[in-house]
Amino acid sequence: MLYHQLGKSILRVSEIGFGCMSLGTDDAENARLIHYATDCGINLFDTADLYNHGQNEITVGKALKGKRKDVIIATKVGNQWRTDGSGWDWNPRKEYILASVEESLKRLQTDYIDLYQLHGGTIEDPIDETIEAFEILLQQGKIRYYGISSIRPNVIRKYVERSGIVSVMMQYSLLDRRPEEACLALLRENKIGILARGAIAKGLLAGKAPEPYLNYSKDEVATAAGVVQQLSADGRTCAQTALRFVLQQPGITTAVAGMRTQQQLEDVLSTLSSRSLSAIEIQSLQRSLPGNTYDQHR
Repeated sequence: MLYHQLGKSILRVSEIGFGCMSLGTDDAENARLIHYATDCGINLFDTADLYNHGQNEITVGKALKGKRKDVIIATKVGNQWRTDGSGWDWNPRKEYILASVEESLKRLQTDYIDLYQLHGGTIEDPIDETIEAFEILLQQGKIRYYGISSIRPNVIRKYVERSGIVSVMMQYSLLDRRPEEACLALLRENKIGILARGAIAKGLLAGKAPEPYLNYSKDEVATAAGVVQQLSADGRTCAQTALRFVLQQPGITTAVAGMRTQQQLEDVLSTLSSRSLSAIEIQSLQRSLPGNTYDQHR
């Protein structure tokens, strides 16, 4: 396992991060899987207060309680559940963030969060107020660093210009190369870490039957998956090839993968010992599809 510095922070995160959203509801089974992950070198665990109405943070907190000094806990804030449980509303206000962190700390059974991330964001948000909330939490020692989870380049750009974020989590895969257009270079230039999620694109790059994805048709998805399969005959599975494509992109700090079973975890970890993609193979993958296009006004 390799470890990379997360942006300008002093955190060194494993090149594979554990996306905890996929965990089930069995605390004992979740703890067994998380402990196996730490034994294999994974030290970054990403959750959110939104996941399973906070129960995801609870199960992660229970599993990591005895390993707190050895792991990096990342969680997210900004989506407020309605009182009737029917859904959630976006809330990036200072008051809500300052209140929410207290609940996350309790659920995670810790007195600090390593990386507290805004779970979304729009250009209409009171961005300075949101930043102020994170800066207050830094001063109070309740968080060590903060970042944002977003796919919107205009929002990301504002936080790069006006805040002290150390990371951006974003969707990135062969089927979603939008970050290459407007974000990756910007974040590298400003020494901001990139947590990439969705590397296998909901399984479409790992054997799942093709279907439309973003602006790609079913046939285009099938074409890309076919190229992945062609390049996976010698020492790599399709999922490993898709993960390799992400991990070998300059600027990517870690690939956050959702895992629910030990077999899934082992499959992801085996990527690290699989054959690297050559420059020619990367070019073949890139040429298999036209680029995505961002809506720059989102």
